[in-house]
Amino acid sequence: MSISPEKITAVILAGGFGTRIKHLLGDLPKPMAPVSGKPFVEWIIRYLAAQKIENVILSTGYLAETVEKHFQSQPIKNVRVKCVPETSPLGTAGGFLNAIRKEKSAEAFLVLNGDSLAPAPLEKFFKSLDDEKISGAILGVKISDASRFGTILQNANGDLSGFNEKKPGAGVINAGIYLFRTSVIKKFPKKSPLSFETEVFPSLISQKARVKVCVTDAPFLDIGTPDSLPLAEQFIRDNVQYFKS
Repeated sequence: MSISPEKITAVILAGGFGTRIKHLLGDLPKPMAPVSGKPFVEWIIRYLAAQKIENVILSTGYLAETVEKHFQSQPIKNVRVKCVPETSPLGTAGGFLNAIRKEKSAEAFLVLNGDSLAPAPLEKFFKSLDDEKISGAILGVKISDASRFGTILQNANGDLSGFNEKKPGAGVINAGIYLFRTSVIKKFPKKSPLSFETEVFPSLISQKARVKVCVTDAPFLDIGTPDSLPLAEQFIRDNVQYFKS
């Protein structure tokens, strides 16, 4: 049975320091980098609204109050946005777990990074969980040069089997967009800080939990370097259709 977008809570990991581009942002956390008149993380939320996601939690850290103040004063139509700060660095998965502590009604959780975006229709991604044997899904993006990113390994069934280290050449990279059935979260390692890439996914694989790899040709942008941040304006303009709900 399908899980509708209304039953999926999205968690955006927006707690990073943005060390590599801090000199370009001044007193702004990286996800609040201004792009086409709005903070970058707002474009992510507008993208989620267009995918019919109604409930969004921002896992905040560095300058958390700046993020919260923006969304209190400028709410986004049809989306509930809540900020949950982490008081000490918890890692990507630790920040996610901290953010969802009080969430009781979600049937699944969609996880995204607050400094990257791969706008693609998510309907097929959500349908990964129609198969009750599937615990989660990871979005992979085909790119011509994967040298900045690790690539995804999958088995003959199309399930995640691991990650490759960074190397030149074409590949399917981890877009940092994950979908988890709520019931699988109890299988996460019990430790803090906790990383999705180096701890949660290897643990799930070792427990024989199936994580489906969904591959897309979507454009991909990570604003985390001085070279990539200036590309964001054009990226939003080129993909404007994905931000209209």
